[in-house]
Amino acid sequence: QVQLVESGGGFVQPGGSLRLSCAASGLALDRYAIGWFRQAPGKEREGVSCIRSSVGPTYYADSVKGRFTISRDNAKNTVYLQMNSLKPEDTAVYYCAARRLWIGDITGPCKAAAGFGSWGQGTQVTVSS
Repeated sequence: QVQLVESGGGFVQPGGSLRLSCAASGLALDRYAIGWFRQAPGKEREGVSCIRSSVGPTYYADSVKGRFTISRDNAKNTVYLQMNSLKPEDTAVYYCAARRLWIGDITGPCKAAAGFGSWGQGTQVTVSS
């Protein structure tokens, strides 16, 4: 049974940093891509970042490029999202999700969460002064 558990959310002031973790069990992480998605109240879910392998291409939404960094540690079955220079508009519930590795474009599936069938319960990130 695949299980994804997010952690690391919290309350931070604008300009601050948080590191989210997505701990996976029940799957071999090196065979899966992991995506981070977020949803703010009243807004549609947004694909934030995706990683397919430790050396392959990654995806970042334009709104987080240069501020967020995704990484993975297959030995620990964990994917991280380092979030720096946080802004109030980053406030949302952040989810990680898994999809079996695929060949081809990473941007489209990550933007739309296409094929990501296993999801965590989410962790709240609040950025406010």
